[in-house]
Amino acid sequence: MAIEFTKYHGLGNDFILIDNRSSSTPVITPEEAVKLCDRHFGIGADGVIFALPGTNNTDYTMRIFNCDGSEPEMCGNGIRCFAGFVADLEGESRNKDKYQIHTLAGVITPQLMPDGQVKVDMGLPRLLAGEIPTTLVSADEKVINIPLQVAGKSWDVTCVSMGNPHCITFVEDVAAIPLEAIGPEFEHHPAFPQRINTEFVEVVRRDYVKMRVWERGAGITLACGTGACATLVAVVLTGKCDRTATVELPGGPLLIEWSDEGRLYMTGPAEKVFAGKL
Repeated sequence: MAIEFTKYHGLGNDFILIDNRSSSTPVITPEEAVKLCDRHFGIGADGVIFALPGTNNTDYTMRIFNCDGSEPEMCGNGIRCFAGFVADLEGESRNKDKYQIHTLAGVITPQLMPDGQVKVDMGLPRLLAGEIPTTLVSADEKVINIPLQVAGKSWDVTCVSMGNPHCITFVEDVAAIPLEAIGPEFEHHPAFPQRINTEFVEVVRRDYVKMRVWERGAGITLACGTGACATLVAVVLTGKCDRTATVELPGGPLLIEWSDEGRLYMTGPAEKVFAGKL
């Protein structure tokens, strides 16, 4: 069976998107997704995203298989690409610029902006240890500047869930972090029973930070939208930044706002690369 796909990226975090609206089950398996994501023998991507029918009054459902075959709850760069993809699928019949998307992390709302950017209402961060989850503190406590032993060193970490788990630590020079060596040790640390996404953050100004990320199930990526949101929460909780800031990733910048009402908004690009058929 031939399957059409479109390749998108958000700040270099790249995805294979598949029109799966005729079925509520992904048309390929996680094992097949791993092969498609292979950059030497497949199409090459950080993950495969499926546009499935909506549920509970949502427009669509988004599911994603990482390049290792695991399934994350959500993906911030991915949902921006998803919004661009479904807008293209709708074509001239499109009558809205905002979508209600069902994900494993809840309902997420992306909006296509006139300048081509996508602004996403990422919802409320979850801050209690039991919600992340982590065993660093009691389940009903927040994890803010808690020491964590990794690779023979103590790191002060702040943990946030954006529907998926994040561990943020602050460094003087983010470019000097040996991410490939240390990222897996954070991801598989026993303090994180569902593994963890890890953000290494250098605060430059109160409205500007640099971030590198090791993503659970994908490794080093050029950008992570949920990670950028979790980073802003962490820098605000630790008093290092204001509630709106630019998060500079290796693939480019995202504008993140933590509103007074507690919701997080992420604005950034989603770019179509090419289309093909499997």
